Amino acid sequence: MGYFSTIRTIGILGGGQLGKMLLNTTRQWDIQTHILDSNAQAPARIGCNTFVQGDLMDYQTVVDFGKNVDILTIEIENVNASALAHLEEQGVRVYPQANVIQTIQNKCLQKEFYKKNNIPTAPFQLFKSIEALKDAVARGWVSFPFVWKSESMGYDGYGVKIIRSNQDLETVNEGPCMAEDLVNIEKEIGVIVCRSVSGETVNYPSVEMEFHPTANQVEYVLSPARISKTVEKKAQEVARKVSQAYQHVGLLAVELFLTKEGEIWVNEVAPRPHNSGHYSIEASYTSQFEQHIRALLDLPLGSPENKVSGVMVNLVGAPNHKGPVHYKNMEHILAIEGVCPHIYGKKETRPFRKMGHITIVNKDLETARQIAEQVKETIEVISK
Repeated sequence: MGYFSTIRTIGILGGGQLGKMLLNTTRQWDIQTHILDSNAQAPARIGCNTFVQGDLMDYQTVVDFGKNVDILTIEIENVNASALAHLEEQGVRVYPQANVIQTIQNKCLQKEFYKKNNIPTAPFQLFKSIEALKDAVARGWVSFPFVWKSESMGYDGYGVKIIRSNQDLETVNEGPCMAEDLVNIEKEIGVIVCRSVSGETVNYPSVEMEFHPTANQVEYVLSPARISKTVEKKAQEVARKVSQAYQHVGLLAVELFLTKEGEIWVNEVAPRPHNSGHYSIEASYTSQFEQHIRALLDLPLGSPENKVSGVMVNLVGAPNHKGPVHYKNMEHILAIEGVCPHIYGKKETRPFRKMGHITIVNKDLETARQIAEQVKETIEVISK
């Protein structure tokens, strides 16, 4: 029995904007979906067949939700992986698999995984506590500057900080962590790989990511990346190697550093739809969201190639604005050719909260990038 116009269901842990965009495909194909999210007003609640409010980290809540679906997937890594392992034992198909999520949601385990599998990544040291890290600094075993990363719960720039002094060390959270060498970065690029149940694999062209200077969030994503064919080939090879090592099912967004010396190092990965792939809705033959659904159902994977160049602009809450959201100057950007806004449906804004994104498509990448900057300067996400 298939999933098109039947009672078989896909469950999604998380009802944020990624879940909402996954539902564009399931609604198009008339596939039944259940969503679990802690927020009663989650963006995905309006597009699913059944919405359940509950804690994604609560073992029993996830088990109870998962046993009522045929396939269970995620749109966020911060879920109870032990519950997913139990559901797998009970015959629920969980994609990505519980062991993949367990490794990826722990940054320290993730780094050790790369080392074990001979995947290039920045040199690092692991510590059981901040006190242990401070002791290593005092003994000269770790030198400034370095990158501190929390073992878990890091997301959108949280749990990551460049440490330049002992004073900086006093500002980070307690708990297990790592000290990672500060990489001399030329560009940050990304490759999304999709792998189906039967092992068919496709990978999207490399994208280039430009980050906000203070919020540590992606501000622009350019597809294709402005890199040489040699670098592109190397990035694709590294991303494929990471995918093969994990043996995941579904999407794997591989974030990479292109160093000043021309090396490609893995930063980290996300086993789900990713901000770096939003451009694919308009610019690719197959969006990352459709590709993920194809992989879960073991359908033939679609072409990941671009139809046209695309630049994505993240829409985030303006500084000093908190409250009911207002998108100022939306009518002005809609007058520009090739501008495609996506509003996530979050009713309350706050500084740097992801409220939507805008993709600009154009046959010329540099033109699209210029329009993206114009859009970024025009629209404001403010409170009423």
